[in-house]
Amino acid sequence: MDIQLKRGLLDVCVLAAIKSEDSYGYKIIKDMKPYIELSESTLYTILKRLEAANMLTVRTAEHDGRLRKYYHITDNGIRRIEDFKKEWKEIVSIYRFVTKEDGDE
Repeated sequence: MDIQLKRGLLDVCVLAAIKSEDSYGYKIIKDMKPYIELSESTLYTILKRLEAANMLTVRTAEHDGRLRKYYHITDNGIRRIEDFKKEWKEIVSIYRFVTKEDGDE
């Protein structure tokens, strides 16, 4: 898969994982596991990129005597998910065109 396409998909997956509630690294990986395998190092790279793009914010809170970073989706992050949904319709259309002779549908 094209690296840029995969990066975009993973970004949206991480945003979707925190859309309904703030979350932390281990829980994000756990929530995504039924759909996609993601390493900690990949996740934290994505989280830093999304924070730099103002798609999420980070807060630190104590949990069981240790500090934990919680991630919160911003309005920009919500917009990115909505944009992705619109883009996905076009991607599906392209997929159907490419595979129409294969009988895949």
